[in-house]
Amino acid sequence: MLNVLKSKSGKGYIDAVVVVLAVMMVLALVVRVAPVFVAKQQLDTFAAELCRTAEIAGRVGSETTARANRLKDDTGLNPAISWSKTGNLQLNEEFTVTLSTTVNIGLFGDFSSFPITLPAKATGVSEVYHK
Repeated sequence: MLNVLKSKSGKGYIDAVVVVLAVMMVLALVVRVAPVFVAKQQLDTFAAELCRTAEIAGRVGSETTARANRLKDDTGLNPAISWSKTGNLQLNEEFTVTLSTTVNIGLFGDFSSFPITLPAKATGVSEVYHK
């Protein structure tokens, strides 16, 4: 490679330009795809924190709704949330929360952009005994 760059003919410069162009295209791809992985991680954390709130409260209700609203403000995500059970959750009763959101991915803005649906699921067990 060093000999090609030292060459006085124009071939070395063209090869260097092609290599730089290829590296820039790979970097552009990484910059556009990395936010999708960050959103997936945030969505998984969102589901786990909602699940933990329901475990501690012993119900799916105002506590979980308030926590979801705070998490929406913090993360900027607005996922669809569905619970396997609602209302009071008896001690050791298992429940599941499922979240899904759509994220656009593409290299050239709206052109060649396509949506990806990201799911997240968390399962928990109530820690509260209701008389």
